[in-house]
Amino acid sequence: MASNSGFERVMALAAPGQLNVIESPSRGSRSVDCFEKLEQIGEGTYGQVYMAREIETGEIVALKKIRMDNEREGFPITAIREIKILKKLHHENVIKLKEIVTSPGPEKDDQGRPDGNKYKGGIYMVFEYMDHDLTGLADRPGMRFTVPQIKCYMRQLLTGLHYCHVNQVLHRDIKGSNLLIDNEGNLKLADFGLARSFSNEHNANLTNRVITLWYRPPELLLGTTRYGPAVDMWSVGCIFAELLHGKPIFPGKDEPEQLNKIFELCGTPDEVNWPGVQKIPWYNQFKPSRPMKRRLRDVFRHFDRHALELLEKMLTLDPAQRIPAKDALDAEYFWTDPLPCDPKSLPKYESSHEFQTKKKRQQQRQNEENAKRLKMQHPQQHTRLPPIQQGGQHAQMRQGPSHSIHSSQPAVAAGPSHHYGKPRGPSGGPGRYPGGNPSGGYNHPNRGGQTGGAGYGSGPYPPQGRGAPYGSSGMPAGPGGPRGGGGSGYGVGAPNYPPQGGPPYGGSAAGRGSNMGGNRNQQYGWQQ
Repeated sequence: MASNSGFERVMALAAPGQLNVIESPSRGSRSVDCFEKLEQIGEGTYGQVYMAREIETGEIVALKKIRMDNEREGFPITAIREIKILKKLHHENVIKLKEIVTSPGPEKDDQGRPDGNKYKGGIYMVFEYMDHDLTGLADRPGMRFTVPQIKCYMRQLLTGLHYCHVNQVLHRDIKGSNLLIDNEGNLKLADFGLARSFSNEHNANLTNRVITLWYRPPELLLGTTRYGPAVDMWSVGCIFAELLHGKPIFPGKDEPEQLNKIFELCGTPDEVNWPGVQKIPWYNQFKPSRPMKRRLRDVFRHFDRHALELLEKMLTLDPAQRIPAKDALDAEYFWTDPLPCDPKSLPKYESSHEFQTKKKRQQQRQNEENAKRLKMQHPQQHTRLPPIQQGGQHAQMRQGPSHSIHSSQPAVAAGPSHHYGKPRGPSGGPGRYPGGNPSGGYNHPNRGGQTGGAGYGSGPYPPQGRGAPYGSSGMPAGPGGPRGGGGSGYGVGAPNYPPQGGPPYGGSAAGRGSNMGGNRNQQYGWQQ
């Protein structure tokens, strides 16, 4: 059970020399007053994230406030876990926790009201600042990622994840809003609030209520509590397909529908394609009433063959046969033209976090609604207007009832978009994504060699939807947006799973992981 003394033990056990991350608060944690908050960039059940400037040095950082008002037993166990894991991981594709700072007295919210914290003080995690998250960047109007850009992001994602798995850490919440990107093109894994260490044997009973719904693998949806790095690789496959396709591929409203969408695309699991699947707790309850064929190659036939081969191995139903991050980095997809671009060659964009882009979309919708209301209240007196002259040419005038006015400019078909909020689908045609890989899963006997391009030694291989259920349009009915987001990759989002206990999925309604309110510790009983 979490406690303040437990937090102090966590802080005191680290190796010396790593700023305040390794110091007990009693030994001189700096005050949050050393930073000037500039702008809020994330928000969720467990705190807010701010862009801030360190007053003395001018360095821009991200401040994640750890909410304490929901805690009855002291410091949140999720934050303790996150701090311990981030102290363990040091890699260019993993977010860096710089230090912990505190506010000594009562704090106020943005409206100047007391923040309700019964401990009369705040604790903040200080992270390096990243300009974007992948979801926020893709949500920019008109944004289209190039093939070298997609390869660049995917290679960095797999490199960071392989590093985590070699160090026996499961992330358990891979999704676009938890992949942070700076204006140098560097991508980093963030939000380790649901991460945990694992053993090679995979014998521990772990909670299956992790990973945002749209990125949750079938073994967790079927109730398994023994799993390993393959759960993260399913999420990576969903991200990969989303980047290529331009929109999410498994937008389920709840867990049963999520499973059905997976079966419709990836086929029905059975003892042939997934040995042992019948022993998974909820298999008999949720197996399809009729067999379904695997249709992934047919549905995504417009992908380049190398991209499709890699995607097939990421979205393999049997986790034992799902490709690991190390082998995915060796896939032909990353070693054929066009090659992944240098991150520094990518264009620089205005800051784009999901929290910010969502606010902009909401403001735009509000402005459009206001304009419509104003137009209805004050209709125009003259609805017929004279023809508009275009490009210095006069529009052709009517010569009779059978003649129509033709624009001097031909209509331009709208191209594909990677705007996640309003996806328009893929740009068809073969040859878009050149790039194969020998098959193999996590139980492959020849695994453990050096990783091509991973940048570190190999080793043994051993969770935002925020809103109400989704309507028929596929978009959320509530304010949370489609991909788990009022939060930010720094990790302030609400949990992505229904409460434990009772029949599986009894009345739960998860969007791109719809969430539960209340204390995350209470929701799963913190089964490890």
